Amino acid sequence: MLEFKWVYELILFLYGLSLIGYFIDFVQNNRKANIAAFWLLSMVWILQTFFLLSQVFIKENFPIMTVYDGLYFYAWILVTFSLIINKLFRVDFLVFFTNVVGFLIMIIHISTRAQNILDNRGVALVNELLVIHISLAIVSYGFFTLSFIFSIMYLLQYRLLKKKKWNAKLFRLGDLTKLDHFSYIAVILGVPLLLIAIILGVVWGYVSTDVFYWYDSKTLGSLLVLTVYIIYLILRVVKGYQGRAISIFNSAAFLFLLINFFLFGSLSNFHF
Repeated sequence: MLEFKWVYELILFLYGLSLIGYFIDFVQNNRKANIAAFWLLSMVWILQTFFLLSQVFIKENFPIMTVYDGLYFYAWILVTFSLIINKLFRVDFLVFFTNVVGFLIMIIHISTRAQNILDNRGVALVNELLVIHISLAIVSYGFFTLSFIFSIMYLLQYRLLKKKKWNAKLFRLGDLTKLDHFSYIAVILGVPLLLIAIILGVVWGYVSTDVFYWYDSKTLGSLLVLTVYIIYLILRVVKGYQGRAISIFNSAAFLFLLINFFLFGSLSNFHF
């Protein structure tokens, strides 16, 4: 398996991008994001099918005889179903969450096999999961920070307009509608990245030699941050909150992020 380590890394990379695209489509009903996600997932399916057929015809082994092989076939089935559903129907909720489950199963399969093989490539792949987990989490925090800055700019601009202070600062802050929209877009990009980072972190925690605790402060804090920003999207998309109200909520959500990053990180047993 791991003689093609870079191909498996490519599969995870393409799968992750596809997941982000489906999330954007799920939230915004964005047809362009859906098409991009579909073709990215199609590339994942082609690579998965290549390795599946190589197992059947070259190694003469249908990959269902062990739990770990069964996970690979299970992930392939989910990708196949997702592509069919996406092509024939418009069920965004089902497609997105099917891909979340499929992505999780694919990571578990690859990382567990890498751990069991225990050669240099296997160890490297498991360690790379940790690097990607940390990197994606920090990038997602970057998007949430941008969203917070846009919200603060919105609130400041709103205050200046209410007080009718027509000065240079008013025009340099930008248009209220654009500030509100940019803040929203930054959250849309940050949420799937944090979700993927958490999935990678959980899988790494189970397959690595380090002790993993679900009740670790940083683990619980990251789940709390994700939940708070999902609530933000629910308020924005489902309830229709916009402008000042959602900007205040977004600013408060950023406080949870800071608490998780600095306080919970210092209290964690295995996070920095």
